[in-house]
Amino acid sequence: MEELFRQDSYLKNCTARVTSADAEGIRLDRTVFYPTGGGQPGDVGRLLLSDGSAIEITDTRKGAAPGEILHIPAEGSTLPAIGAEVTAEIDWERRHRLMRMHTCLHLLCSLITGDVTGGQISDGKGRLDFNLPPDANLDKVVLTEGLNKLVAEDRDVTPRWISDEELAATPELVRTMSVKPPSGQGKVRLLDIAGVDLQPCGGTHVRRTGEIGAVEVTKIESKGKMNKRVNIAFRA
Repeated sequence: MEELFRQDSYLKNCTARVTSADAEGIRLDRTVFYPTGGGQPGDVGRLLLSDGSAIEITDTRKGAAPGEILHIPAEGSTLPAIGAEVTAEIDWERRHRLMRMHTCLHLLCSLITGDVTGGQISDGKGRLDFNLPPDANLDKVVLTEGLNKLVAEDRDVTPRWISDEELAATPELVRTMSVKPPSGQGKVRLLDIAGVDLQPCGGTHVRRTGEIGAVEVTKIESKGKMNKRVNIAFRA
């Protein structure tokens, strides 16, 4: 499986060949569809067949086998034949909103000192949970101002790779407590927001922080003795 979305998160479609299709989903030899992972939802879209018909894809998930990606068709869809050539086309507007929000959560990480215990990205909003002492003082207005300042600075956002050994030698790069970056494949993907944040991440992101747009911290909640949840959303 060739994961084109990792090479270029701005690819909206690609040609591909069906390698198998069953009750679990449709497998292709290459795809632009991002599978659910790292708090980011899987892509939706459609597969265009050579006869002009289309199969709506309602979700994208990782399969049981290493590197397997399942494109989940709408209920009642006729599965394509093995070997069929298709054009895989994501819902770009939705994906772009997810990319903007995912990148914004990295900015939020840079403003709060504390390990990340969980997070979730949704269409138009997102949240991160931080391991913080009970007396930690997080202010919605201050965080909102800080986020929008970093957005306005329009900083470069660049994915790059380091070896497993380099990551092991710099454990401070890993901010997440609940999910560890995959290792054992020789290299790990980092997201580098110039002068702001650097940590392992396999998700899709925008190229510059200015692309995120205006955001707002909508709520800060206590979720346990040492857990603070920060919710953000795009401003209307």
